[in-house]
Formats: sequence, structure tokens, C-alpha cells
Amino acid sequence: MAGKSWSFADDRRVIELAKASKSLEEAARTMKRKPERIRKVAMRLGVSFKTEAKKT
Repeated sequence: MAGKSWSFADDRRVIELAKASKSLEEAARTMKRKPERIRKVAMRLGVSFKTEAKKT
């Protein structure tokens, strides 16, 4: 498995960030993880993030 391992503490952090209405991109930056990884974990945990509006 590539990248950093995932811990229970990381799960808790994802839940906290989602509850704080952070965007997926903000959560990824905060946790120094890829947005796709955060999204997969969030789905597994049953939480969701708002997505940042694409800047045009």
C-alpha cells in the first residue's frame, strides 16, 4: 500500500472536518492527503463533504 497508513485518529479527524462543514479540498489540505482518499474514507464512515465550487 502506497502512502501513509490510516489510523483511527485519522477517521475521527475526517468526521470532525465534515461536521465543521469543511470542503473535501480543505480537509485534504488539512490532513495532507489526496482528496480522493478523504472521499473514500468519508463514504466508509458515512459522512460527506461539500465540494468547492470550480473557479471559472
